[in-house]
Amino acid sequence: MAAIVDPLEARLLPSGALRVALVVPVSGVLGLVGPCAINCALMAAGEVNAAGGMLGRPVELVLVDGGRAAPVVAAEVGELVRSGAVEAVAGSHASDVRVAVVRAIGGRAPFVYAPPYEGIGHAPGVFFLGETPGRQLAPGIEWLAGARGARRWFLLGNDYVWPRLVHASARARLRAAGARVVGERFVRHGEATRWLDRVADTRPDAILLTLIGTDLVDFNRAYAASGLGSARLCGALEEHGLLGIGGDGTGELYASMGYFNGLGTDASLDFAERYAARFGPQAPMLNAHGQGCYEAVAMLAALASRAGSLAVPEVDAVADGTTITSARGPLTLLNRQVRRQVHLGRADGLDFFLEKPFQ
Repeated sequence: MAAIVDPLEARLLPSGALRVALVVPVSGVLGLVGPCAINCALMAAGEVNAAGGMLGRPVELVLVDGGRAAPVVAAEVGELVRSGAVEAVAGSHASDVRVAVVRAIGGRAPFVYAPPYEGIGHAPGVFFLGETPGRQLAPGIEWLAGARGARRWFLLGNDYVWPRLVHASARARLRAAGARVVGERFVRHGEATRWLDRVADTRPDAILLTLIGTDLVDFNRAYAASGLGSARLCGALEEHGLLGIGGDGTGELYASMGYFNGLGTDASLDFAERYAARFGPQAPMLNAHGQGCYEAVAMLAALASRAGSLAVPEVDAVADGTTITSARGPLTLLNRQVRRQVHLGRADGLDFFLEKPFQ
């Protein structure tokens, strides 16, 4: 088993355990992914502990709310690292938070970041498990622009680093596919639905959505209610978000992710069985962000085992080739990142139908 402790407790009460800061949103626009992410991280830590712990010590997770403003999150994580209250960091949260956290910890502790990211921000001791824009969204763009003939695209995202760099990659991909961008907008949190009419006015064949969390849910719910018919390709839609929308029966809502809970592979089915055995049948549904937190904790343990240390220079020296097995199958670090299949899921009611995997 593994424990979760609060940051104040971690600073005030010493422990013989090896403490890892778990940075996940439990509030804000991404708060809906928090419960599954915490469960999956606990499952990973429990399995690490059952196998002897990390560097011979039991793992405890220090929960940091990654749904707050980036400077606030970074200050808390930075203080936990500086004080020695935590020895490593794992997380699934927005990229602006990641950028601030990397700056705050300054290479003093390894940091494994789980979700899709924009492909920049590499630094000593920082490891990426998610997909870069070219790998994540190119398959969906090529599928819709090719097989579906979508030539007119609107790009709509939240106003921070990940959507901006994803859109830059998407514009190049769309040009190469013979499609064009008929409109683009970055919006503040809570304002996405205000742009519905302007999006509709451009008469797009498809919409690339780099909205996140409740903004993505609200926009898709409003879009479906409006009766509009464009295809929508999402870079951050997972099972909880689809439930929040209320499902989708249009056949035009797509998500591109490295993991869906409907994957029928042996690795995915085994992971789901272990999750259900640990948390019961009513546990929050598995999704990519949660499963990524399992990977982040497991990868930290594998790096520590290989290096015999959590000191960043030692970990960096042996990182390439470090492998874990997760619901996605084997994941191996190369140049501090992972390269794995991406799956294109089409919303079918409250589930995703997986069109095909892409290498």
